[in-house]
Amino acid sequence: MELSLKKMTTHKPLGYLSGILMLAVLLYSCSSPQAGPHQQGPPQLPVMVVTSAPATTYLEFPASLEGKVNVDVRPQVSGYLEKIFVDEGAYVKAGQPLFKIDPKVYAEQLNSAASNQLAAQANLEKMQVEVDRLTPLVASNVISEVQLKTAKANYEAAKAALAQAKAAAGSARINVGYTLVTAPVSGYIGRLPYKVGALVSNVDAQPLTVLSEVREMYAYFSMSEADFITFKNNFPGKTLEEKLKNAPPVELILADNSTFTEKGKIGTIDGQFNKTTGAITFRATFPNPDGILRTGNTGKVRFAQEVPAAITIPQEATFEIQDKVLVYTVADSNKVASRPIRISGKTANFYFVSDGLKAGEKIVLSGTGNLRDGAVIAPQPVPADSVLKSKTL
Repeated sequence: MELSLKKMTTHKPLGYLSGILMLAVLLYSCSSPQAGPHQQGPPQLPVMVVTSAPATTYLEFPASLEGKVNVDVRPQVSGYLEKIFVDEGAYVKAGQPLFKIDPKVYAEQLNSAASNQLAAQANLEKMQVEVDRLTPLVASNVISEVQLKTAKANYEAAKAALAQAKAAAGSARINVGYTLVTAPVSGYIGRLPYKVGALVSNVDAQPLTVLSEVREMYAYFSMSEADFITFKNNFPGKTLEEKLKNAPPVELILADNSTFTEKGKIGTIDGQFNKTTGAITFRATFPNPDGILRTGNTGKVRFAQEVPAAITIPQEATFEIQDKVLVYTVADSNKVASRPIRISGKTANFYFVSDGLKAGEKIVLSGTGNLRDGAVIAPQPVPADSVLKSKTL
């Protein structure tokens, strides 16, 4: 190497040697660990120590609302709709007139039935006179007893005919009354599909209207089998009826995410699970004194569960793989490891963990998108209290 260098310095110009030296310097500087750009260290990520504390969890289930009473108002007789006394959405009281069907045909039927009743009454009186006339003659042996028996039989037949005529007249009178359709209960009028002049009948598929009593509302919602088991285990009582009595009031979240002012009570549970959906139906009852809720409204039934020692973590600290929810835990060596957790409840911003984490363990709060198991991070401690206070629990 020395000979070669000496040869080069002997025979080559000075500028060429300078170029070689500069190249050597550059190569050295590139290979030196202290030169070049600053090497990037472990990512700095916020880390929280998991704690447990009493908390209130909420379970929410989609619900459909119905009035306590929903009555299909149908005509009892056929005829042309002569009058409509109410409008859609109006509140009516029980017994208030709603519709008037043309009564002329039924009024004539009543007149005919009343005339038949009078004729039957007259015939009965005639048969009574005949019996009264023959009775003393039989006693005096003027006529045979057979004639008297025949007269009494005719009397009984006339009596039966009168009863039949009275029934026909009563039926005709009822039909006349049916031409005035009144409200069977108090409530709100639904749609009015028929207009004045329409031919209506008691066999029509569509009712005249639907009358809803909404002073109390039923909210129907369903639970999966797992949620149902959790529900039963969270409330005291030996039987399901006792558990329902001990269950706390429930809230109703309306379609605009506002909370209904009145609280409800779970009243009944379906007798069996739906084989198709694998769910069981509950019914909660809500007072509706101002009539704000109507049949057909939707919402969510929410009820609270008190957890004496809940592990609460922010939802943004989790990620999902298939149907599992996971977090990254941090070991003493600052290496992270993914771990599945079980969620027992949630709020808008937090999860309540029932399994997978213990108090005192550390989790990565954010920036988990690029992490992998075994990666080393530079933890940036964040107090759990500040995390819980930063958002609404």
